Amino acid sequence: MTHLEIESPEVRKKQERKERLFLSGPQSRRKELFRAFKIFFELLRGFRRLHFIGPAVTVFGSARYTEEHPYYKLTQQLGEALSREGFTVMTGGGPGLMEAANRGAKDHGGLSVGCNIVLPMEQQPNPYLDLFMEFHHFFVRKLMLAKYSYAFVAMPGGFGTLDELFEVATLVQTGKVKGFPIFLMGEEYWAPLIKFIREDMVDKGTISPGDADRIVVSDSPEFVVKKIKEAAVGQFGLTHEPPVKRRWYLLERG
Repeated sequence: MTHLEIESPEVRKKQERKERLFLSGPQSRRKELFRAFKIFFELLRGFRRLHFIGPAVTVFGSARYTEEHPYYKLTQQLGEALSREGFTVMTGGGPGLMEAANRGAKDHGGLSVGCNIVLPMEQQPNPYLDLFMEFHHFFVRKLMLAKYSYAFVAMPGGFGTLDELFEVATLVQTGKVKGFPIFLMGEEYWAPLIKFIREDMVDKGTISPGDADRIVVSDSPEFVVKKIKEAAVGQFGLTHEPPVKRRWYLLERG
């Protein structure tokens, strides 16, 4: 059973109260210190667990599409294409299009990783994960999804997908991460957003044309993976040799 499956309604309500308290303003110094420690240890746990996952590509997407939907099949094909090129497929670990990406990777021998978020409802981990982590803080989870990836692919999705997409776009725009490729798949779905970006944001001067050009739209998994590989190898010098060795005294196992 997962943590979410055994969590009682009372525990969930307690967690919700803690979250509301966190956002309600300053608390006592002791509480703030303990909260800082909890956030630190959640970060540390993520760094430890994901340190050896290899070169990864993060796939964002809706939790609400079922496997009968064309977007599910497209995302599954993307996961397969990424795994064929040796990339770890990383998602939010939930159902829908996240599941599809993980499923495509796992079914074809690739490494499949999920970083799930603990929510009062929905977002159960999908069954196609080789490595699975749960986080209580969205910002810690988003950090993990960004930190270990060489590229980002956004499939059709809702508020969460848009949040993740534009946070990554902002990191690239501001130079916090250097030239990481950003792809949108599902051309029909994203067409109104791309029109808004190019015809409103660029034309009205809120972003530059170069900012819009950083986002590439394609429904071809082969094209997307080819461009990701070119950037990872050409720009970042990616090799499949592990950058660091495991240390037995740190309990780092194969």
